[in-house]
Amino acid sequence: MGLPADMGLCLNFSSMQYRNAAMEGKRGNMFVFLDFEASSLSKRSYPIEVGWVFEDGRSDAFLIRPAPPWDDWDEASEAIHRISRAELHVSGADHDFVARTMIERLAGHDLLASAPSWDGKWLSTLLRACGLPRHSLRLRSTDEGLRDVARSILAERLDGDRLEEAVASLVALTARHDRSDPPAHRALADARDEHRRWQAVRRAALELLNTQTGSAEPALQPVGLAMALPWGTQSAMTARLRPV
Repeated sequence: MGLPADMGLCLNFSSMQYRNAAMEGKRGNMFVFLDFEASSLSKRSYPIEVGWVFEDGRSDAFLIRPAPPWDDWDEASEAIHRISRAELHVSGADHDFVARTMIERLAGHDLLASAPSWDGKWLSTLLRACGLPRHSLRLRSTDEGLRDVARSILAERLDGDRLEEAVASLVALTARHDRSDPPAHRALADARDEHRRWQAVRRAALELLNTQTGSAEPALQPVGLAMALPWGTQSAMTARLRPV
């Protein structure tokens, strides 16, 4: 039985290209903040838009034309993301093109999502529809990545329980601050929100570290801690870093 035309395109992405894409990613491994919009929140849901932002600010986004078997749709979800099925069919990129582009550009990088269980499901749906291994790309939680960056900075002054307490507090405070602005429910806009949160955590951790060490790195501190965290948290976080 012959393969559908778009499936044939998918399989042209050879194992050598997988390896090349992965090696390219490893040469400049970065955090990448990724978000999907989907047809619904049902088991049969599928991705309709994807957007991502590298930690250096580079970004991309695609509307995704549904694969032939994808027929799930929820009008309540459409009312939130405001993407119609007609728009997907007229303006969406072929699902196989989106999947191959993601592997080419994102393989080897550290992919972060605010809802990795849902976003991982839609990523898997996209890859499998193209005949690609579902683990060609892997996602983990944005909060986990934020803890990593805060930990790597603050470990210069803290260790053990005090380090983990400071890291957890910093990530939680930025999350609380973010809740003041509702998500846009468009893939690129939401990915940019996650990127801004990473910038805030990194900036705040550096500010706190420099408060204690007396060092100054102006190039790494374009905005003060007071702009990175809610009002009144600077003194509380600084207190956590004071030597005992």
